[in-house]
Amino acid sequence: MATFLPSIHVHALPGDRRNGILQAGGLALPCRLGRSGPVARKREGDGGTPIGDWRLRRVFYRPDRMARPVSGLPVSPIAPDQGWSENPDDPAYNRLVTLPHRFSHEYMWRDDHLYDIVVVVGHNDDPVLKGAGSAIFMHLLRPEGTPTAGCVGLRPQDLRRLLPRLGPDTRLVVQG
Repeated sequence: MATFLPSIHVHALPGDRRNGILQAGGLALPCRLGRSGPVARKREGDGGTPIGDWRLRRVFYRPDRMARPVSGLPVSPIAPDQGWSENPDDPAYNRLVTLPHRFSHEYMWRDDHLYDIVVVVGHNDDPVLKGAGSAIFMHLLRPEGTPTAGCVGLRPQDLRRLLPRLGPDTRLVVQG
């Protein structure tokens, strides 16, 4: 039976709260946070990474760019017709949606490599609260190193090292 980490912890760095360290067992991995850094009260579009203790739901990956990653979380390929609703007025707010979709949404099948691997963070999903933030993921860093829109961004090699250590009970703990 595989042993998974009970939790991974993200701490913002002093001086630039958009940079952080993700601690996972003996690993200390640099990461990027939202442009507003960690926030206690997440709101749609605020650019903050939500502070809290979150379940990890599943992993998505681009099958045209990589082999299926190994993880204790459910793993699914991303399809070109998938998006993630980000409109608080959408009945499917903060959920995976099929495109085309009449409400605003993230495209899961991106031209850049940001969502080649995506870990869905269980923020604002049980229950979903209108306007409390959507599409909070762990995903790959932008090549230019800019902050995320509220997610946790990791280097590709670091996210690949982390995935096998994540299981159905692993928690992401984001601290201010």
